[in-house]
Amino acid sequence: MRTELEEAYGFLFEKELIEEIAESGSIKNAAAGDKIIEIGDYVTGMPLLLNGAIKILREDSDADELLLYFLERGDTCAMTLNCCLGQTKSEIRAVAENDTRFIMIPISKMEEWTAKYKSWRNFVFESYHTRLSEMLDTIDTIAFLNMDERLMRYLRDKVKVNQNENIQSTHQEIAYDLHTSRVVVSRLLKKLEKNGKISLQRNHIIVKDL
Repeated sequence: MRTELEEAYGFLFEKELIEEIAESGSIKNAAAGDKIIEIGDYVTGMPLLLNGAIKILREDSDADELLLYFLERGDTCAMTLNCCLGQTKSEIRAVAENDTRFIMIPISKMEEWTAKYKSWRNFVFESYHTRLSEMLDTIDTIAFLNMDERLMRYLRDKVKVNQNENIQSTHQEIAYDLHTSRVVVSRLLKKLEKNGKISLQRNHIIVKDL
């Protein structure tokens, strides 16, 4: 565990903090599609990603989902942190985007390290800032971009977090993430294919030039 921690967070945390994380945290593994945190759950720990990626989703009153942002190696979820410290129920759903490995940090240690380690405080504050910026960016995307622009942005993000130009998602799954209909997604994907941007395959998409 220590080697993985040093590779993912060694540039952020001092050796003493890395040691404490290794001693106090618990290693978790999630396969692609696994729910890590569900809406309405009490959150008892904060995840630190070692490998893989997690997508953070919000749900409306009709149970339709909207993708807020992705978490990658070296990240944590500020919304999860907020629930932990406030001891409130989760307002987000966290789903493994691909096979993911992370460490869950107990609430008591999060508070202790905030007082003890400057590097941890900086990490927490920077995480809040980054996630807030990403959520504002999501709001701007919904408010100001056309659906075809939102789709292209979504595909670029998927390529980035998975480090693979072969996107293993169905049209319906993409529609869920973008809070739109499968018909709209299919029509726009066919348009992108016609323009040479992507290649549509059965249950996956190959990104060529976005």
